[in-house]
Amino acid sequence: MLAIISAFIVLSMLTPLLTKWLSNRVFLAIALLPAVAFFYTLSQSERVIAGGAYTESVPWIPQLGIALSFRVDALSWLLALIVTGVGTLVLIYCASYFGRNEQGLGRFASVLLLFAGIMYGLVTADDVIVMFIFWEATSVLSYLLIGHYSHKKESRGAALQALLVTTFGGLAMLVGIAILMVQAQSSSLRIIVDTPIDGPLVAVAIILVMVGAASKSALVPFHFWLPGAMAAPTPVSAYLHAAAMVKAGIYLILRMAPGFTEIPGWREALIIVGIITMLVGAWRSLRQNDLKLVLAYGTISQLGFLALISGYATRDSALAAETLLIAHSLYKATLFLVVGIIEHRTGTRDLRKLSGLRVSQPGLALITLVSVGSMAGLPPFIGFVGKEAAYTALFDSGEAGNTWGWVALTGIVIGSILTFAYSARFLWGAFATKKAIAPTPIVHPDRGSILIAPAILAVLTVAAGFAAPWLDSILSTYADSFGEGHYYLALWHGIEPALILSLIVFVLGGIVVWQRLRVTAFQARIPDWINSSSLYWKIIRGIESLSLWATAGVQRFGLPGYIATVLALFVVSVGYGILANKSWPDSFVLWDYQAQPLIALIMIVSAFCVIWARQRITAVLLAGVSGYGMVVLFAVAGAPDIALTQALVETITLVVFVLVLRRIPAAMKQLPRQPRPWIKVAIATAAGLTMAIAGFLALGSRQAQSIADRMPELSLEAHGYNIVNVMLVDIRAWDTMGEISVLVVVATGIASLIFVTKRTGGAPTLFNDRNTRRQKNRRKIVLEPAITQAVMIDGKPPTSFDPDIPTRGTFLMAGRTLTARNRSIVVEVLVRLLFHPAIVLSLYLLFVGHNMPGGGFAGGLVAGLALVFRYLAGGRYELGEALPIDAGKILGTGIVLAVGTAVGSLIAGQAALQSTWFEYDLGWLGEISIGTTTIFDIGVYLVVVGLILDVLRSLGAEIDRHISKDAEVNSSKIQAEEAATR
Repeated sequence: MLAIISAFIVLSMLTPLLTKWLSNRVFLAIALLPAVAFFYTLSQSERVIAGGAYTESVPWIPQLGIALSFRVDALSWLLALIVTGVGTLVLIYCASYFGRNEQGLGRFASVLLLFAGIMYGLVTADDVIVMFIFWEATSVLSYLLIGHYSHKKESRGAALQALLVTTFGGLAMLVGIAILMVQAQSSSLRIIVDTPIDGPLVAVAIILVMVGAASKSALVPFHFWLPGAMAAPTPVSAYLHAAAMVKAGIYLILRMAPGFTEIPGWREALIIVGIITMLVGAWRSLRQNDLKLVLAYGTISQLGFLALISGYATRDSALAAETLLIAHSLYKATLFLVVGIIEHRTGTRDLRKLSGLRVSQPGLALITLVSVGSMAGLPPFIGFVGKEAAYTALFDSGEAGNTWGWVALTGIVIGSILTFAYSARFLWGAFATKKAIAPTPIVHPDRGSILIAPAILAVLTVAAGFAAPWLDSILSTYADSFGEGHYYLALWHGIEPALILSLIVFVLGGIVVWQRLRVTAFQARIPDWINSSSLYWKIIRGIESLSLWATAGVQRFGLPGYIATVLALFVVSVGYGILANKSWPDSFVLWDYQAQPLIALIMIVSAFCVIWARQRITAVLLAGVSGYGMVVLFAVAGAPDIALTQALVETITLVVFVLVLRRIPAAMKQLPRQPRPWIKVAIATAAGLTMAIAGFLALGSRQAQSIADRMPELSLEAHGYNIVNVMLVDIRAWDTMGEISVLVVVATGIASLIFVTKRTGGAPTLFNDRNTRRQKNRRKIVLEPAITQAVMIDGKPPTSFDPDIPTRGTFLMAGRTLTARNRSIVVEVLVRLLFHPAIVLSLYLLFVGHNMPGGGFAGGLVAGLALVFRYLAGGRYELGEALPIDAGKILGTGIVLAVGTAVGSLIAGQAALQSTWFEYDLGWLGEISIGTTTIFDIGVYLVVVGLILDVLRSLGAEIDRHISKDAEVNSSKIQAEEAATR
């Protein structure tokens, strides 16, 4: 099963590529995988029917007892067959439904296939944490599928609504799962259900889990997201909203029912919610004119029915629930596919515009008749068998003295009457010949192959009805876990209460259909007292209003307001912890060595000078003094690694500041005197004192022995003498991998802000830039500024020059593209001489970092500084000559190497990021030792280099291009003005 789920993930990643070759035929290719999963699950039938189970388990987080464990028993076997079987047919249907030129076809096919695999994992997962991951993944994937037509506001809104509602329920469910795990002392779903746990805390947990189930299965009050989700393509509705995702909540109810039936309120709550959902959905379905919405509200109604009968938790009701689960998946998936065909062929789903399709589309009409008959509960279809079982189970329970049995029976009978009515409305609206409407023409004829999937589902609907006795022997395995019962599945039980109730439903449902005009008028007069959808949008608008109010309140004060808000919250939260602290150090040391006070004084003075600075570059340099002061503190404290990294980071930061300040006025704007400057002084003072006291308390609050005492030993175990680097790439490698991931996000964010429309990965080299190539044809290269703005000479821009004319010696490739006043022969010579040694030094720091000061961070920063100086000396073309590689590729390679070490460890059967070393004795040359930590450190090195390169190309080269373009525009204006004057 784990291999099948992995295959779904891998194939979904390859699907966009396959789509380029196969177009819409890709659906036929990827349908093979769910078909394989279907037959594999079917191969477990003998063991499952006999009451056994097939299990797999791979340890994942052994410290918490969490494993990638999967279990196929009678219930999960049934759901897995539905998920994979219907999924296969829907994918086959997609091959005919979508055209070759469908936008985003590869992405849609990939996500739909992945959804099928995730649902397969959800219904077979035995570990509740793993199940929850699959559970939330279905929400994310449904968001992508519902929002497939992303250019439509309706689709985007529906996708977001479904995501918010189901995710909210999922979060509540997570809390409930955590409580149950603690109470049962296990994360196994089977053990949690089988363990006799009770009490108020367990009752709360079950309620929270049921909230998750209700949100996923669109039960009241979370039902409103399902009709909105009809904005998705029809195959999505047929699969997610009929056979797969909405069944997840029903599955969870069925899974939990054997162990928690006796929890106070379980049965009563599900009966009440189920009846309300069934009646609300059926009532709203009768008011719809869109065929798809008729089915959507009908789905809500049937989900209420399923929730009620699933949660009733007797042996006979469980048997009925399983039967109805099969019936609903077959007929509702079929009907959604039929609606897709009708819309595809006629261009409309409005039943007020459809007429005569029974004559022009007899095959489609027959398929629909079978599925509608099953939905209405007519014999000989499987829907009739399931409803008969439900009627009998509830009637027997009520007759045995259970009042809730009569309540439930009354509710589903009334709901079934309305179900019969909207089923007839659907059939009449889609296929009847209406006198007032001309026969609907077929404007988009298609191939008959589109009927294959709905035809198979319709045949199964009929076959399942006749095969009821055979199904009884299969479905009884799960039902028997609730105890004893006498009911068995069959098309004919003789004259009994269930049959009489069915006849009552048919008669009263027929009367509703006969009096449909009066019913419609009656419905129009009754207002919607409670509208969950309106309530949802009111909440969303309220949140938006609150956020706008808060944002406007903070933004009114600009950046100082942001900073003041953050610092004030910091003072309040941390300050409360300080005041609540009852354990203060008995003594404190003012300094560890005499240089500390002097260094601190310099840093303090520089910080105050920043406040008084009037030039931006001056303020930046003064702020840098504090950073370099930290370098000295680290160095004298015996931390050369940290000192080296701090120095390099501070230097890079200064460069970034300089790059940004180029396009900002040099002098700071003198603001009028603030009316209440003491507020800023108070916040700054409070924040500083809070931070100082917090640091003081943290240094003196240690209770247990420090792990630092074991660091030398752990470093030697990791084959390294440099404790800092060993911590980064081995002991705390997870932290480092997270940090470099953040660096990649930062690089992408910076580039996205600068490259607004199109992100160019590489800086132009001397002769590959489009503008340069165009001017090269004229043997001219435009002089460009370096990091200063374009300088006008006598009101004119810098002139061009011929590269063939001898000029002074060029030590950098692109040096001649700079104006004379922006060139420095000294800088060019120094950069030319020091660039390659700097790169060698960076590689040296990279490879010796495990045993000496250095490592991937330090080495990457040194290489980045070398690129910085190359750019500062020669401009954007020189940066391209130094490293003509897309920064994104460098970042990606670094992440792949770092993550690859984690994945490689898992493949080798070890823990993620567990280190392995390869040692070899080279004789008199010594012994060589290379570990996976070295590969990880190379990844860190590349990420840092890629980050700096991306910053240079966005904040540097791209801004240079803008400056050059502005200079050209200004030059053109000046020339035009001179020509006009002449």
